[in-house]
Amino acid sequence: MKIAIINTTRQKYGGNIYENMIAEVLSENFNIKFISVGVKSKGIIKYLEAPLVLWRLYKTSQRKDFDIVIRNFEASLFFNKKPTKNVALIHHIDSSQRSLIIRFFYYFLEKVIFHNLKKFDKVVTVASFWKEFLKQKDIKNISKIYNCFNVDEFQFSKEEIEQFKKKYKLIDKPIVYIGNCRKDKGVIESYNALKNLNVYLVTSGKSKVKLPAINLEVSYRDYIRLLRASSVVVLMSKFKEGWNRTAHEAMLCKTPVVGSGEGGMEELLEGGGQIVCKDLSQLKEKVDYCLKHPEIGERGYRFAKNFTREKFKKDWENLILSLCDNQTS
Repeated sequence: MKIAIINTTRQKYGGNIYENMIAEVLSENFNIKFISVGVKSKGIIKYLEAPLVLWRLYKTSQRKDFDIVIRNFEASLFFNKKPTKNVALIHHIDSSQRSLIIRFFYYFLEKVIFHNLKKFDKVVTVASFWKEFLKQKDIKNISKIYNCFNVDEFQFSKEEIEQFKKKYKLIDKPIVYIGNCRKDKGVIESYNALKNLNVYLVTSGKSKVKLPAINLEVSYRDYIRLLRASSVVVLMSKFKEGWNRTAHEAMLCKTPVVGSGEGGMEELLEGGGQIVCKDLSQLKEKVDYCLKHPEIGERGYRFAKNFTREKFKKDWENLILSLCDNQTS
């Protein structure tokens, strides 16, 4: 059986990691082809490439050499004709923090895609919030398959964490990680709310906004060391998250998390006994509480460790086999 996974971005977001995990677990028993039709250009030129992206998407919909095609939300602008089975993968749907031109484009794009999703054989989403959201759009055949994580990657010795702190000169007071250095992740608001605490305020990734906080562009291993070295992780996303892998990774590091709870993040935080903060005026108080109660992190770990690769693989294989059964019946 041949399965295509089609996405529309080449950037390393949580959705890409999820899609790569689908390819990894399904490739053990199925023939998988990963197709990215996203823009290759940068800056303003990337907008000029949009017609090419649409053309590439259209071309994928004309292919007849796949039994099943899995598409992310934007890629669901088109779908393949029967007998090919179409699966839509929905992480999150929220363009509110994007530029005006992107929001204008998405207004019309979403209408077409929601119409298409009603014709898909299966729609998969990653959290209860999004399952209910899609139901309200009168979309059926929805399955929920959560993200998965390799729990063993989050085991650290005390020496390893101390060396990390020394390497980045973060040794004489607590570390509070406030997220990826992007405006839509709420780092500006988090910094302003917490700047008077006697802590290191740290962001990570390519700096998209200028802040007096410490920003670290590091490897993935050092990134999760940062989460483990932190006393609190603050994730005040301003858009509706699919799930929020950073929050989940922090919980696997046994680090308390305070988050906005936007989108699917609320299910994750509440399930793991973490702190949801809807009001920025209360953020400092909630972070201070977490600094005094590190046991909140243990609570989070007990929940987060259950999202295993084995369960993820079983759920996706069962979904694929159910589509095969429908095809032969």
